Amino acid sequence: MDKKFARITLDKDFPISRVDKRIYGSFVEHLGRAVYGGVYQPGHPSADEEGFRQDVLDLVKEIGVPIVRYPGGNFVSNFYWEDSVGPVADRPRRLELAWRSTEPNLVGVNEFSSWCKKAGTDLMMAVNLGTRGIDAACNLLEYCNHPSGTKYSDLRIAHGVKDPHNIKVWCLGNEMDGPWQTGHKTAREYGRLADETAKAMKQIDPSLELVACGSSNTGMATYPQWEATVLEEAYDSVDFISLHTYYGNRFNDTRNFLAQSDDMDHFIRTIISTCDFVKAKKRSKKDIMLSFDEWNVWFHANEADDDTMQNRPWSVAPHLLEDHYDFEDALLVGLMLITLLKHSDRVRMACLAQLVNVIAPIMTEENGPAWKQTIYYPYLHASKYGRGIALNPSLRSSKHDTMDFTDVTDVDSVAVWNDEKEELTIFAVNRDLEEDIVLEADVKSFAGYRLLEHIVLEHDDMKAVNSAGRQTVLPKTVTDRDELKDGLLQSRLGKASWNVIRLGKN
Repeated sequence: MDKKFARITLDKDFPISRVDKRIYGSFVEHLGRAVYGGVYQPGHPSADEEGFRQDVLDLVKEIGVPIVRYPGGNFVSNFYWEDSVGPVADRPRRLELAWRSTEPNLVGVNEFSSWCKKAGTDLMMAVNLGTRGIDAACNLLEYCNHPSGTKYSDLRIAHGVKDPHNIKVWCLGNEMDGPWQTGHKTAREYGRLADETAKAMKQIDPSLELVACGSSNTGMATYPQWEATVLEEAYDSVDFISLHTYYGNRFNDTRNFLAQSDDMDHFIRTIISTCDFVKAKKRSKKDIMLSFDEWNVWFHANEADDDTMQNRPWSVAPHLLEDHYDFEDALLVGLMLITLLKHSDRVRMACLAQLVNVIAPIMTEENGPAWKQTIYYPYLHASKYGRGIALNPSLRSSKHDTMDFTDVTDVDSVAVWNDEKEELTIFAVNRDLEEDIVLEADVKSFAGYRLLEHIVLEHDDMKAVNSAGRQTVLPKTVTDRDELKDGLLQSRLGKASWNVIRLGKN
């Protein structure tokens, strides 16, 4: 058997891009217990005067989430924003078609904007292009962003919100390629609507960044022609195209599961190529950027979700999409974060879907604490230490094949240089399930740097999970796995492990 190895060369002169902090964004949809019982629970011991759970806010602030997509997701395609503002007692309860629940409208645009301020995050607003269109989108924008003196800006002021929310990133609908979507459209229909909506919205506020819907996943029959057709219509008026993907280990094949980040890499490369094809066709000088605004592991709770929606519909905040993540899920989330960083020149925004209770890093107990799932930790580490300039890792690694993938590197890795703090962070996952592998990193470009710490997430049981009372999967700092000498760093990566190796200037 060939010896396992991994080597990278890191040099300040070979950057990928300065990382847009919004790559560490997240997502809160009116779905299950994400809002009610998640971010908002009046009467909970930690609830503040507005009913927001402080324990959840503390965990969100610990990650440093820079932007949150809201209010959907599939929910937005039947969202009547006017029902979510004004005196709470006057707001109607509505049938929520996407998840067959009842929406009480206790939390709406103004309340969630207030929550974002408390969480120290920006708001990425989605508009309904399913059951509604240009007028509703423009009215909501006027309500949120216009200072005063018009119908909807004055309505906001009458609702007790004097200052505009000044929301700068807007999603033009959600997954409009999906037959499951209320108001599903063809690519040509959606492209025309997105273009006209974008042009109208930019008349109101030219500084907006607008995201057009890309394919819901790579398995769609229309992928990637959908992106090409939509951009043929809307290229000049939008700034981003969205990507969505979720992975699961349905066949309990861990090696194949951990290779799925390679599919994410191929997805990104395909959409970049598609965008640039339309750019060439239009003789444009503008690059369309990518917003990977839904990504995660999602499969654990599928059967329970189907049962709830089919047999017990129309309840308020039912338990839906409450995947309990295990250790191997955390490894794939780490690999997906590495993939996003490798493409940070074009992926400028991304949203881990979602933030609380619904396929989320943070879970809550109704009468108890908020707690961290296994996937919380790679997300925390990347957001905390992945700020700065992503470097081309020039990775060379031994490889293996799996059921669906060939030439899968045993180690995947990327590095981010924080030029302000003069720190270098190497993120690495050893995908080998049996052997430790030594990662050799040429860091001669970083003369005078020393090892600060090596954080590891590892566990002997790939199926280990965390719970409210027990953090079974927990990162630790190791001190016996690294040697830095003459510009060569040798770091032992434990079998099946997430590693954060940090160097700093002496």
